[in-house]
Amino acid sequence: MPETIDLQRETTSDNGTVSDDLFPIREVARLTGVNPVTLRAWERRYGLIQPTRTESGHRLYSRIDIDTVHRILDWIERGVAVSKVGRILARDALLSEPDAALGAQAEWEQWHGQLRHAISAFDDRQLDRLYGQIFSAYPLAVVFQDIFMPLWQALLRHQGRFGQASEWVFFDNFLRSRTAQRLQMAAAAPLPRVLLAAVAGECRELELLVAGLLMSGEKQAVKILGVGQPFDELTLICEKTQPSALVLFSNRAPSSELPLRLKRLALTLHCPLLLAGDAADLAQESLAGSSIGCLGNEGRLMQRRLQQFLGGGLDT
Repeated sequence: MPETIDLQRETTSDNGTVSDDLFPIREVARLTGVNPVTLRAWERRYGLIQPTRTESGHRLYSRIDIDTVHRILDWIERGVAVSKVGRILARDALLSEPDAALGAQAEWEQWHGQLRHAISAFDDRQLDRLYGQIFSAYPLAVVFQDIFMPLWQALLRHQGRFGQASEWVFFDNFLRSRTAQRLQMAAAAPLPRVLLAAVAGECRELELLVAGLLMSGEKQAVKILGVGQPFDELTLICEKTQPSALVLFSNRAPSSELPLRLKRLALTLHCPLLLAGDAADLAQESLAGSSIGCLGNEGRLMQRRLQQFLGGGLDT
């Protein structure tokens, strides 16, 4: 095909020869049975594959990328939603086993049992020891998205018995304190700052803190504006602080007015405006074609998309 020939001309190794290990998107579609539109969506929306690009912008996939596509298909066939596949693929040590997700879930439940015991006893020292053990064993995204936050949400939902509300408050205060400490340390680094603010009434403080921690990285520090920050005064704060970007966070289904409010806000800012949290995926279609980037709600994906957007490489 003419497209394939052109791509091969651009795909050369250091000595000028054509590489046999990179494939154009149509060839990947033929080999895997996944159409090009879906492959692009898996890259743009979920960050599941990261093909290289030629100088003219064409995607080129390695054999590892093709293997990843097959693994994605395997998990989807098992009933795992494509939006959740990224977490499974990120656990490199678990990918070699077909029942990796079940094994990981068993691990999380064991930690949940120990954490629940410390929480029910209101034992902050034991809780602190478990916190340290978990952090030493897993990456940051796994610690929060697979261990701490699911338990926090379960305790929040089930407060029927006497004492359960106090248990949730105890655990919530503990996590907010530890997360704020980590954010403060990260924000002290001499890096470009990104401002993170909650859409009023659409997330709890801990959810905002965790999102900020997951977005922080070697290339940017995240400064969190307090819950309750007035939407109409965000332009003023950005004028005074000159951030690299402003990220709004919401874990609720977006209202019909939110996309319009965001587009109006973007016109008043001198920095990029982005949306993160569950609302980012739900509002993506209504924001298509605008300057507003959607970061999603997956830890590694949020950080990667933020870096790509700041570097001018995010395809929105």
